[in-house]
Amino acid sequence: QVQLVESGGGLVQAGGSLRLSCTASGKIFSVDARAWYRQAPGKERELVAGISSGGRPSYADSVKGRFTISRDNAKNTLYLQMNSLNPEDPAMYYCAARPLRATRYNYWGPGTQVTVSS
Repeated sequence: QVQLVESGGGLVQAGGSLRLSCTASGKIFSVDARAWYRQAPGKERELVAGISSGGRPSYADSVKGRFTISRDNAKNTLYLQMNSLNPEDPAMYYCAARPLRATRYNYWGPGTQVTVSS
């Protein structure tokens, strides 16, 4: 099993920045890709950004140019740098991990709340 814990959420003014972190523990060797998802009230969970084991990132169109996903494998930590936050970004942000040879993300953190004030 893999345990994920997010941190770094909070309240920020529109146009501001936050950096989310997600630390993994347990059977880290079994993890391949990692990602950030978010879910706003009344909306479905959506993929924000993903990153392969080799460091190749991908982004939802809504965050391209504003968010940057990165991973530090030595620290077992995933990051999401969020800049130019706007009223569309508030949500619970979740860290996810996909096991090797799996087709979906099986491991999830409890989430960290991001709130943007206008």
